[in-house]
Amino acid sequence: MRYSKDHKSETRQRVVDVASKRFRKDGIEATGLAGLMADAGLTHGGFYAHFSSKNQLVQESITAALDSTRDYLEHAARSARACGVDGMEAIVNAYLRPAHVRHPELGCAIPSLIAEVGRLSSEVRERLIEIVDALVGLIATALPGHLDRTAALDRAHAVLASMIGTLQLARLVTDTDASARILATGRQAALVLARQT
Repeated sequence: MRYSKDHKSETRQRVVDVASKRFRKDGIEATGLAGLMADAGLTHGGFYAHFSSKNQLVQESITAALDSTRDYLEHAARSARACGVDGMEAIVNAYLRPAHVRHPELGCAIPSLIAEVGRLSSEVRERLIEIVDALVGLIATALPGHLDRTAALDRAHAVLASMIGTLQLARLVTDTDASARILATGRQAALVLARQT
């Protein structure tokens, strides 16, 4: 049976979506292709009709996950500014929320995968760096206007690092009250850092 180009494209996107969630939830190394393809409703043998390697799938999956995170944070900042609310506060609150702690498979790929990505190919790392730079750029646009570009980017890197670390710590603890306190403290710290004069 022949399938249309749209069918192949839709199937490939389904695999990327499933992989993106599985990688963020279970890790890259712990996610086997056979189980991943089964989750996508396909056979293991069908993988190579869509991807040349697991590395290619990892790169596309991370890209999809981080593009989604960037879009979500951009929307939060834009919506906040439209209502006269601080865009930086909206970004921090959107990132450091309890649902992000409980559902890594739906959130930012950086806190879930950064240790593993460091051991992957240079192509995957370079793509991750490009997307991190886009997140940093987004944060930089929400910082105080008196900062020059270099200072804004440096500060934005620090804010993003603070948010990533906070999220990782909030996921580490098993007590929900402790996790909530870590998130609250992390939000406050990220905003203090962002608003420094």
